[in-house]
Amino acid sequence: MNIVSLLPSATEIICSLGLQSQLVGVSHECDYPTSVALLPHVTRSQIPSAATSAEIDEMVRKELHNNRALYSLNEKTLKDLQPDLIVTQALCEVCAVAKSEVLSAAKQLASQPKVVNLEPETLSQVLDSIRMVADAADVSESAESVILALVARTEQVQTCVAKSTKRPRIAFLEWLDPPFSSGHWTPELVAMAGAIEILAKPGQRSRTLTWNEIARAEPDIIFIACCGFDEARSLQDVRHIESLPQWKSLPAVRNNQVYVTNGSAYFSRPGPRLVDSLEMLAATFHPDCFELPAGVPLPTRVV
Repeated sequence: MNIVSLLPSATEIICSLGLQSQLVGVSHECDYPTSVALLPHVTRSQIPSAATSAEIDEMVRKELHNNRALYSLNEKTLKDLQPDLIVTQALCEVCAVAKSEVLSAAKQLASQPKVVNLEPETLSQVLDSIRMVADAADVSESAESVILALVARTEQVQTCVAKSTKRPRIAFLEWLDPPFSSGHWTPELVAMAGAIEILAKPGQRSRTLTWNEIARAEPDIIFIACCGFDEARSLQDVRHIESLPQWKSLPAVRNNQVYVTNGSAYFSRPGPRLVDSLEMLAATFHPDCFELPAGVPLPTRVV
């Protein structure tokens, strides 16, 4: 079976199921495992590489209003690959190729591929996505061992943090200009990691905040994982907001409890590494109770 993945989380799911050798094409953002970056890219982005966070936000809002996506298919490459299975998503309207474009392109292919749309909003639904991909690729038996291992790790986190009576109040930010709360599975991960998310609720979409709203919430810890940005890019945005009076007033800032990590690699991807993300949170919130496993990076503390 030839498989094409149109999003990074799907690529990670496919590889976790032992199907990397059958992966023939990926999105332009797929970079894990690192070897997949060498595969043909079947998507492209309209976002200029030099765009600021505010400019990206403006583009996203405009395309949402116009019901258009910021990503498109390379239909010639897709035709050359003739996949038997295409894995895409229908969760975010602008951050991947539109569902309608994928279905239309698939109908034109001689291979007549199956198209699987993933749209998880919670951790359990992410695990269900692994089952969906496994079923579509005819490797259903592989899914359960992958899922059992991930569940065991989440249970270990919860067992460890339950030993602590401390429950820090967290502001998890997915964007900084303008600020956005966390969404979907992230508030759930925060709770599982033994903390209280004060600006968002599990299963709900992220929303635009104001710095005054964040200041009124008085978070003990600020955790930043900007959607689609690596750690270095997010740190650039942090430096731009450090002069804001609301930022300087935050307890988390005064107490050096601001952390930044690679949002693109972890929290933005609803795949197996969401469990890595959970472990990262637990090690940050409860370092005396939970030791980060080898291979999972600690976030950077902003000083």
